[in-house]
Amino acid sequence: MPFKETLKPKTLLEGKGICRFDYPEVFVLILTVMLLAVYYDFRPTSMALLVIIALPSLMILIYNYRRQTNFWTSNIVIVLLAVVIGVTQFCIIISLSLASLIAVRIILNKPQNRLRLFTVALVTAVIFYYVSAILRPSGIDCNDSWLPPTVLLASMAVILCQFRRMYGEYVAYKSCAQQAGERLSTMVSVINKLTRFVPPQIWEPIVRTDSPVSVSNKRAKLTIMFSDIVGFTELSDSLSADNLADILNTYMHCMTLIAEKHGAVLDKFIGDGMVCFFGEPDSRGSRQDALDCVAMAIDMRREMRTLRQKWRLMGFEGLYIRIGITTGYCHVGNFGSNNRLSYTLIGKEANLASRLEAHAGKDEILVSESTYDYICHNYECQHAGAFRLKGFDNKIDAWQVFDPDANKGHLSKWVDHTLPGFNLHLNFKDMKDNDYQDIRTRLNFALERIEQEEEKLATSIAEESKRHSTQKKS
Repeated sequence: MPFKETLKPKTLLEGKGICRFDYPEVFVLILTVMLLAVYYDFRPTSMALLVIIALPSLMILIYNYRRQTNFWTSNIVIVLLAVVIGVTQFCIIISLSLASLIAVRIILNKPQNRLRLFTVALVTAVIFYYVSAILRPSGIDCNDSWLPPTVLLASMAVILCQFRRMYGEYVAYKSCAQQAGERLSTMVSVINKLTRFVPPQIWEPIVRTDSPVSVSNKRAKLTIMFSDIVGFTELSDSLSADNLADILNTYMHCMTLIAEKHGAVLDKFIGDGMVCFFGEPDSRGSRQDALDCVAMAIDMRREMRTLRQKWRLMGFEGLYIRIGITTGYCHVGNFGSNNRLSYTLIGKEANLASRLEAHAGKDEILVSESTYDYICHNYECQHAGAFRLKGFDNKIDAWQVFDPDANKGHLSKWVDHTLPGFNLHLNFKDMKDNDYQDIRTRLNFALERIEQEEEKLATSIAEESKRHSTQKKS
């Protein structure tokens, strides 16, 4: 069932297939004028009132059967009720009975119509009061007559009927609202899950503006990044499926957070690699897109150092990232069919970024000449060489991007050094004020252990030398 259909309320009577009529006051009108005709022994004035009231009432019965209420029909019913009130010269019981029906009808109308309906009822009742007073000076005996109590009982029955119907509609609306709320919550939950498969830059405009989605793409200048883990394929042969999945999921989780932080469109995961690009659907200019992409790549390389230390403690050595970046024109947009779409990019520049990534070494970021021209004034780069890449006739010049903190000496935010049996990794950006003392204590302990090992080594060398000297003398 479509979602919009669940929001259409149905009353209990409609749900049971029972015929309904929204103007039960008409029955009281017909009953009242008939009783008035009997009360006055069918005099001409009473018969005229019977015709004037009963004929429109019967037309309303016929025309509005199983139709929705509207302002003009409600207006006619209220006028007829007011006419009877005026004709009876404001007989207390009859007037209160019919006035209560008018009040119920006004309440059931829209708020903007209530004042108009009240004004029409008041003016009509006053006019016909004066007309009746002129034609028949003596009014109805409201105390001893059987007519007022009968009208009162009929009016009470109609009001109870209206109350029952309104309560039924309230219950139906409440049930419908509850079902709609539950369905809406379910749909929101499902949408939240589905959005994890689509970049936020793509689904947010669709949800916000309900824009149409179709197979469409355009040519745009993008900065594209390919990355993967060096040697992951060989490592996967020696790892269990659980360890492999844990490493890969941790790596992708951290890299995804960095991509979102820099505003990249995460196109896809390819095994242990990932593809990101800048420039669509929100571009900050070609130069800034290139700078953002390189900044993202540097943060990914730094994060990989932290992950590498964690994985070493788990016994997994030698996990490094490599990245290739280029800037150029590609076709980007929705590709596929009307039944299945994928927001991605195609073009020669995407292939170039992939080839550069394949030629990059451990922890290297290689950029093409087009990207280098945009970033060379902000990042230190070194010409890595001209490579013969598959799919390209001419050699492609590439530059290696260095970490901005690499040559700042004591100002660097990173310290990372590895030797056989020795791993030192300091990330000052993540350190807290109360960590420095603990780090100093551990470093001092490590220095003491190094001094002890040096003394043992020196003693061992001295004893070995003394032994050799004794053997030579003998």
